[in-house]
Amino acid sequence: MAATATAFDPVQYKEATRAQWQDAAEAWYRWGPTLSAWLGPATELMLDLAGITVGSRVLDVAAGAGEQTIRAARRVGPGGYVLATDIAPNILACAEDAVRQAGLTNVETRVMDGEQLELEEGAFDTVISRVGLIYFPDQHRALTGMRRVLKPGGSIAAIVYSAPENNRFFSTPVSIIRRRAQLPPPLPGQPGPFSLGSPGVLEEAFRAAGFQEVEARRVAAPLRLPTAAECVRFERESFGALHQMLAGLDAAEREATWQEIAQALGQFEGASGFEGPCELLISVGVK
Repeated sequence: MAATATAFDPVQYKEATRAQWQDAAEAWYRWGPTLSAWLGPATELMLDLAGITVGSRVLDVAAGAGEQTIRAARRVGPGGYVLATDIAPNILACAEDAVRQAGLTNVETRVMDGEQLELEEGAFDTVISRVGLIYFPDQHRALTGMRRVLKPGGSIAAIVYSAPENNRFFSTPVSIIRRRAQLPPPLPGQPGPFSLGSPGVLEEAFRAAGFQEVEARRVAAPLRLPTAAECVRFERESFGALHQMLAGLDAAEREATWQEIAQALGQFEGASGFEGPCELLISVGVK
């Protein structure tokens, strides 16, 4: 039976997203070393392009378990400040723990909806968001809110996935789940892993929110793990978006779906291990 498009409910989507990240928080935190090795170089480039330096005040939106928060906090030093926000309290608690373990005293965490930033206007030098903006139902509202809390001349920098064909470590499971769960293709403007990945889309979103001097960089970020099975375990344990898509299937069908995903991802395993294709976009702009 062919899937048909249904009306998108942003409130329901956001609640489901919060719930999934509440559930996946511990696993996402536990996979921290993998995340750091995979996303670390792109994160450092994002912080470079954003101009984060000693003494900067930084807002991290959709901070998750805080790996990029800690990188920013180390750059700004004791005289700087980083506020990490996220919609899911459980994953933000993981960020708090990571900050404590890192011995940092210049970081604050606050549960907050990235589309409703209840913060003072002009309070920050920089706003960053790593692989978070893609999941906001109203990305324009989020971006205009981020612009509001920036000082004049302040910068924004965000990382998103590029097009599905360049991110087969993720788009392969997504396409398999979509077929097996008979899910319709995403509607234009609907949030999701690749919602800002087409050429020019992220840059235009920045400009539409009022940012200037907008530019974007493409960065190859292959996901390297010992085996394809390890990649499946990583995604199965910690990728909230996949669990959200699987919600309509019974337990047996979910298991069969994961088995098909494992088989498909096997194509990226070679003599030196698993290397899943991933390409990120880093966009920056100025208020």
